[in-house]
Amino acid sequence: MKNSSKFLELAKVGVVTVEFRKIDTQELRIMPCTLNNKLSNGKVPESMKQNKDNDEFAVWSLDKDAWRGFRANTVEDWYEGYPKEET
Repeated sequence: MKNSSKFLELAKVGVVTVEFRKIDTQELRIMPCTLNNKLSNGKVPESMKQNKDNDEFAVWSLDKDAWRGFRANTVEDWYEGYPKEET
């Protein structure tokens, strides 16, 4: 995953979309997520810390309204904001 420290920094203040392959099916998952307490309606603890060197990340999925995880080596792309609309 490119620039995981920047990903964590942006996720703590807003919405980040992660595009990754599910391990079991290789299906592409496009997930808007956050690590922001307010955007998660209080589900993300204010004191939550993740190590940028981890190969697994836990995030609050905004489309599933639940905790989800992904592995760094399955990420194809990530960007700030909600998913891009397909044209």
